[in-house]
Amino acid sequence: MEKILKATLVDGQFQGISEARSNMMKAVKAQGNHTTEIKFCEALINEGILGWERQSKMIGNPDVFFPHYNIAVFLDGCFWHGCLICGHIPKSNFKYWQTKLKRNIERDLAKTSILQSQGFVVLRFWEHEILNDLTHCVGLLKEKIEYYLNEL
Repeated sequence: MEKILKATLVDGQFQGISEARSNMMKAVKAQGNHTTEIKFCEALINEGILGWERQSKMIGNPDVFFPHYNIAVFLDGCFWHGCLICGHIPKSNFKYWQTKLKRNIERDLAKTSILQSQGFVVLRFWEHEILNDLTHCVGLLKEKIEYYLNEL
């Protein structure tokens, strides 16, 4: 657990959590945002948009990266990335989650800033945007690609 998060907990530990619950939570491994990512990538395929890769190991680890256009796309889950529209902070262990989600937001801003300073175009789409208006998200991406192609 990150030092900053551990420091926010009383004695560095969650309070009032059973051992069974603690063991269950320790066993949970990150799965990524596969359903959102798959939906977005299927839309790219359906639109004939080529030249992208998933889970690029470049700075910031974008969900979708277009190396020829220097476009990094992040598909941000509403809970984990602190969406102001539909994200929330759980009431259980509120202080921990408040700190954790704040750190996620700060990390996202830092990643975006670093990538932009290196000349990358950064697009961030919220989970609810992809689920509710995928066409708009893909349209914004297409505009960035077209802009790049017109600059050549």
